[in-house]
Amino acid sequence: MKKRLIWDLPTRLFHWLLVLSILAQYITADLLDDAVQWHFYIGYFTLGLIIFRLLWGMVGPKYAKFSQFVKGPRDVFEYAKTLFDRDSLPSVGHNPLGGWFVVVMIVLVLVQAVSGLFMTDDIFLDGPLRRMATDNVLTIMNTLHHVAFDTLLYVIILHIGASIFYGIYKRQQLLPPMISGKKPLPVDDEQYYGETQGIRHSHIGRAIIIALIAAASVYIIVEVFPPSSSATQYYY
Repeated sequence: MKKRLIWDLPTRLFHWLLVLSILAQYITADLLDDAVQWHFYIGYFTLGLIIFRLLWGMVGPKYAKFSQFVKGPRDVFEYAKTLFDRDSLPSVGHNPLGGWFVVVMIVLVLVQAVSGLFMTDDIFLDGPLRRMATDNVLTIMNTLHHVAFDTLLYVIILHIGASIFYGIYKRQQLLPPMISGKKPLPVDDEQYYGETQGIRHSHIGRAIIIALIAAASVYIIVEVFPPSSSATQYYY
């Protein structure tokens, strides 16, 4: 086996920052008193992360792109047949099942972040888009915000369980590569995969541009798009 760079630095940073963001969202909403404003701020940051990942999934390195790991039903079914084969060839990036887990998680976090823009603490703080919505829309957003988070918790539990399963049963460690970026693959990977695997660098310059676009998008959504009163009165 030879370790090859698979996960670029921006993808790894996204992964761990999203973990911290979800944890912070839970703490500020359910465990701390008078932390609603921080809950909003972290929600904006989380929305920026998701926007970044959606863009990075189109212009990032090979294994960060959705086109590389979002597979059709046939590929998912074929992979599922090898799921309990302890000697199956490890996937280079996300496997077909894991790829769809990534999509589901991104969608759930996006739904929670967007619906959070319509939330209120019923005392001092309103989301920046709340005043623009009808009562029916607010009811829907409130439901989506809580259902998405509850569902996300189950997806996270499945993700952790899958990591343990792969590490113990299939002897394929998923966590260390998401820290170092390097994944152990057969030395003669071209024979097994049809071409030499890995990436040369993380395209940091491109990632900075995408991050700035994501930050500007959140600023427009939160500060420019809503009526000025709902943006300034409740947040500054």
